[in-house]
Amino acid sequence: MAAGPDQHRVSHRWRAEPARCAGCRRATQQLRFAGAAARIAAHVFRLGEGGAVEQRVQAPGTAGVAFTLLADEAQARRLVRTPFDLTTGPLIRVGLLRQGIDRHQLVVVMHHIVSDGWSMRIVVDEVFADYAAAVRDEATTLAPWPIQYADFAVWQRQWQAGAEWQRQLDYWRERLGAEQPVLQLPADHPRQPDGRYRAARHAWTLPPALSAHLRQRARDEGATLFMVLLAGFQAVLSRWTAQSEIRVGVPIANRDRPEIAPVVGFFVNTQVLDNRIDTRMPLARVLAQTREAAIGAQAHPDLPFEQLVEALQPARTLGVHPLFQVMFNHLRGEDLTARRLPGLEIEPVALAEREAQFELTLHTTELPTGGIEASFSYAAELFEVDTIERMAGHLVAMLEAISATPERAVGDVVLMSSEEFERLERLSINSDEATEAVPMHHLIERQAAMDPDAPALVFGQSTLTRGQLNERANRLAHRLIALGVRPDSRVGLAVDRSIEMMVGVLAILKAGGAY
Repeated sequence: MAAGPDQHRVSHRWRAEPARCAGCRRATQQLRFAGAAARIAAHVFRLGEGGAVEQRVQAPGTAGVAFTLLADEAQARRLVRTPFDLTTGPLIRVGLLRQGIDRHQLVVVMHHIVSDGWSMRIVVDEVFADYAAAVRDEATTLAPWPIQYADFAVWQRQWQAGAEWQRQLDYWRERLGAEQPVLQLPADHPRQPDGRYRAARHAWTLPPALSAHLRQRARDEGATLFMVLLAGFQAVLSRWTAQSEIRVGVPIANRDRPEIAPVVGFFVNTQVLDNRIDTRMPLARVLAQTREAAIGAQAHPDLPFEQLVEALQPARTLGVHPLFQVMFNHLRGEDLTARRLPGLEIEPVALAEREAQFELTLHTTELPTGGIEASFSYAAELFEVDTIERMAGHLVAMLEAISATPERAVGDVVLMSSEEFERLERLSINSDEATEAVPMHHLIERQAAMDPDAPALVFGQSTLTRGQLNERANRLAHRLIALGVRPDSRVGLAVDRSIEMMVGVLAILKAGGAY
């Protein structure tokens, strides 16, 4: 089982009636015994023979959850930021902070090695069930899990020894091929060698009419809303990078078996959905290729991403994620704040600054109301805010084109807004009139005549005045002319960075050539 470093962090602020605060505390404390986390056996991990990670299940009754009554926000942040010790556990932390007589903050921190996003929903659901029972002074009754995560781990190891594992590996090898391109997304700032960045977020909501049209386009093409949104994202990435091979990572819950649906654990897998796009390709074809790739991925979901990387052996570079560099995560949303619990209002809270997992991730959520929310999570040190805002606008423009004119070519879609066009026009206007066009070497000659003793070049301990530079360049220019250099002749210059290099450049220009 891969021991990933990520931690799944979530916080909710609870506003409760004073008489029910005890129920709130009891509900969270019961996570140790009757809630979802209590039903997770306490796990620890260690390195076994050959460096493989081994999972150990603690003795019955060992707490799998650490519960803390928090004194202040600073302690809540420490609860989130403190690294887990995989060898001792617990790997789930729960904290409750009283902020007022009717206001509490519940903090749940789960290491990704024992949980995923689906698991967090399970834990929250069962916390709510515990709370409702505690307020009614009733015992918590939760259905037992059909299996434990350890059962799934055993099945997965057995599956990897069979023919189905080889069949799925063969599919992905053929699908992705031997060449593993890297998406060269243009950034505003240099990339850092270690590839670590702070995460920033830009969120928006798609217009209701566009949301309806995208769903209709999906129905017309025998596709899903996920496929339409992914096709639009891939087309925008192709336009921004001028690359044809576009690969996007897509997380999947990997819980298609009913017995694992209610179990807390790390089941999520990541698949690579590729698309080959050129500027003359109709958008309908882009969507058809996305649909084909998605259906193929759905038929081959079980191969762990780490094993795919090991099999394909892409060139590894520090700071560059293997096989894909951007991610798309599509969810069917559930508004936790819409939950109705006795005497309780719920509101999500961001506790800690997060680290960007990828340079760019698109999140989309289908809301129960029919709307579609979207957001970009991006590397704050790489991209300016207005760059991501422009990309969001370009994505909306591409989705509008897919929904309304699928026959249009990718390169014909107008991505820029009228404001962008106006800004480009303003930047392209040069109000300064050039009185005369004087070649650079003539300007240098003028400066040499005006002040020949002024320094012109400095390299290390060597200095050349304007007069000396002009004189040396003139001598070399005459030599070049004698050797046959004429106007528009191309002259190669092979010399280390030095004063002589600049003398050579100026001499070539004086002789009429180009270097």
